[in-house]
Amino acid sequence: MTTKAQVINPQNKLKRVGVSSVTKMLMGMFAAVPIALTLPAEALEVQILPEKVKLGDTISVLIELEREDKPGIPTVTVGEQTYPAFEIAPNKYRAFIPTTPLEKAGVRTVTVSGEGQRQRNLAVFVGDRNFPIQRINLPPGKAGVKATEYELERVKEFKALQTPDKYWDGVFLRPNQGRMTTTYGVRRYYNGKFANDYYHRGLDYAGAAGSAVVAPAAGKVALVGTVSQGFIVHGNVVGIDHGQGVTSIFMHLSRINVKEGDMVKAGQLIGAVGSTGASTGPHLHWGLYVNGKSIDPSSWKTKIID
Repeated sequence: MTTKAQVINPQNKLKRVGVSSVTKMLMGMFAAVPIALTLPAEALEVQILPEKVKLGDTISVLIELEREDKPGIPTVTVGEQTYPAFEIAPNKYRAFIPTTPLEKAGVRTVTVSGEGQRQRNLAVFVGDRNFPIQRINLPPGKAGVKATEYELERVKEFKALQTPDKYWDGVFLRPNQGRMTTTYGVRRYYNGKFANDYYHRGLDYAGAAGSAVVAPAAGKVALVGTVSQGFIVHGNVVGIDHGQGVTSIFMHLSRINVKEGDMVKAGQLIGAVGSTGASTGPHLHWGLYVNGKSIDPSSWKTKIID
């Protein structure tokens, strides 16, 4: 049997195609065109810790991005203040927001945004807290002592560090075994005069003169200062950069066992208790700072803040 080849006129073929078939063809064509720009931005997964916040606490903002490719670093803002977010795992970031006794209790609006991600606005309530008042009488020669410009500049630069690396791991240790004499946040009168805009920026330990001062967590020694260099208020001082905006400062030391640039481990000896600088007697002042502001170290000693 022989067959005749059929010549099909394209125009006739088009006429025979039904409307539904044409629709399917058009849909197939458009399906090949990227439409990502018309899709809604991906959501940001944000967790705020701790669940209950009070003045002096560190607010931890944990952010998870849904994109599998490398997204931009998210931004975290409260009002006009922006806080750095650091990567802690693939597509996971964390930012710290410090709170202090000089702030007012109430609601904070935390805004989290990222490239290709929907902006999130979260309301965080910061509870009030009663801070005790203390009266300090400084002896002659120490009353009214003001820090030198050099001292202030060095300490300011140190507290502003926001090293991307995270050095600490787990809870912070107590830096001295002495009895705690002054807690965080205490307001003070000095020689009968109230110190405006002042609060006790740390914890005081009444360790015996010469007793060991150890690093509460791993980090890099970023500040070493002495009375002879002009540290007349801080006294002999050591500052440790724990990374990602977290720093510790240790004041009034009698001896310093480290130098700038040293890497230290948790529990490593860094100095000894003394009474140098603006001090009424041998003790250690430990201040813990987050993004340049003094926060209560107590929670960092009792729970892991990673």
